[in-house]
Amino acid sequence: MKIPESELIINGDGSVFHLHIKPAQLADKVVLVGDPGRVALIKSFFDSIECEGSSREFAWITGLYKNSRMTVLSTGIGTDNIDIVMTELDALANINFETREVNPEHRTLNIVRLGTCGAIQPEIPIGSYILSHWSVGFDGLMGWYAGRESVTDLDMEKAFMSYMNWPDALPYPYFIKASEKLISLFRDSTVEGMTISSPGFYGPQGRSVRLQLGISELVQKVEGFRYGDRKITNFEMEGSAIAGLAKHLGHEAVTVCCAIAHRYHHNADTDYKPRIEGLIHLVLDKLASL
Repeated sequence: MKIPESELIINGDGSVFHLHIKPAQLADKVVLVGDPGRVALIKSFFDSIECEGSSREFAWITGLYKNSRMTVLSTGIGTDNIDIVMTELDALANINFETREVNPEHRTLNIVRLGTCGAIQPEIPIGSYILSHWSVGFDGLMGWYAGRESVTDLDMEKAFMSYMNWPDALPYPYFIKASEKLISLFRDSTVEGMTISSPGFYGPQGRSVRLQLGISELVQKVEGFRYGDRKITNFEMEGSAIAGLAKHLGHEAVTVCCAIAHRYHHNADTDYKPRIEGLIHLVLDKLASL
């Protein structure tokens, strides 16, 4: 079945609408970062650059790191941007841009989000690399797609909503497991995490500047949640949509973040560049080993 031009917009140069990447320019190994400036930083680690481009907040490179072809792409902030990024990455991998039909053979991408976060459990020190074995979506994005229940843990969702006395005015939170393949790849060098992805930096993460919060003492409440031996470890803003859409679309994905702030201890590290550079080395080396 042909995908209409209005549903998948292809630019005149053959690139996908927002990302401005052409199908042949996308590697099977993809690193996602929020900040376009971080693409330039990761570029300095590459052995060679094959192609690159940018449009709005979406900057990207494709090149070689230790003879392994990778694409690095900035997403900007938030799960709304991830809806664009993941849909267009999948289109580049699995749709014929000439015929506008789905390719007969599925191409699976290995996607790692590399970012920063705020830890909430007292025993996790600032500077830790937290791998999101589970992502908790506060954003509501997955409810816009059919089959949400097939990729989420409904029992854990119900337990969390009951524990939190979840307000009716907010989207239902969803819990999604990351790729087991990529969890195994990073297990020996990261802290196991269950990570909340929030649709904002302030109120949705329990920060109050001038407005009263809809859920008072949010951080303290989620810090105390337990489901068996699982507990929520950190806040960030994109991982849930990456995990959910990847699972829906048949890709491998995981999020790993450096904790640069601690919501429990109320402190932060503003000189975190060396730790980010260490995380970049870790992510690139692990992907190159696949």
